[in-house]
Amino acid sequence: MVKWIDLETSIDICTPPEFNFDELLVFLGRSDREILHQIKNKELYKLIKVNEKFILLKITSTAPTTVHVDFPLGTPSNREEIANYIWNWFDLNKDLKSFYTIAKKDKILSPLVEKYAGLRIIGIPDLFEALTWAIIGQQINLTFAYTLKSRLVKHFGENLEWNKETYWLHPTEKAISKLHVNDLKQLQFTTRKAEYIIDIAKAMTNGEITKEGLLQLKDFEQIHKTLMSIRGVGAWTADYVMMKCLNHPSAFPIADVGIHNALKVQLQLERKPTIEEIKQYATNWEGWQAYATFYLWRSLYV
Repeated sequence: MVKWIDLETSIDICTPPEFNFDELLVFLGRSDREILHQIKNKELYKLIKVNEKFILLKITSTAPTTVHVDFPLGTPSNREEIANYIWNWFDLNKDLKSFYTIAKKDKILSPLVEKYAGLRIIGIPDLFEALTWAIIGQQINLTFAYTLKSRLVKHFGENLEWNKETYWLHPTEKAISKLHVNDLKQLQFTTRKAEYIIDIAKAMTNGEITKEGLLQLKDFEQIHKTLMSIRGVGAWTADYVMMKCLNHPSAFPIADVGIHNALKVQLQLERKPTIEEIKQYATNWEGWQAYATFYLWRSLYV
């Protein structure tokens, strides 16, 4: 249940005790190429669109368990919907006590949960954005992935200028569904990735793929199988989307290069671990593989 206080011109989100706003900012600020939010002096700015209206969020932390949200463009009427959005984005519904209980007994996770206590999976609430970002990131380095994302957003996303800054929205599936493959190839997307993204946009515009439909599939394997039936979505992409968009704590993108690199560093190995070795390491992570993954990723950047 979303816990929030309506202050009429702003809102307060009351977070669980296991929450660290500074860690949230570290994650969201990990790339200077990010285009869909901005961080200035511990203030997080993000543009969203609700009921066809632009809403600029200015998010700060006024106390350890309080996230404060101001609206620089004027106070919107649908503040409850915005509280829900932030609650979902920051994965505040999860009770992390169980995760911390198992993590503190695990030689790999124990130092990480101590160092990054309160870190929560920062999601991608929009399914089309999550699928697009996952497909963009397939088999390329993160820097180039951000470059492609920026080009996509600047060419086909909407924007708003406020206080001499430009704030961007990710393109909608409807906007991308109207494109041709060459439109994305001109931005240096491969033919395959262009096809995948446009096909997904068309399927989502037609209602064939919806976040609500996926969430109604209670069984993990059923959701995973449904995602993998989408052209361009393999096991890694399905797990990534389940983790970042559907908030599924058991999602485990085990083939992820970041996981392999983090484990190599944490265990001081001379080589990256094999998939079988990772399965052994993850024996104790059952039900919380997504959080184990996120904390391992966190260990890779300052």
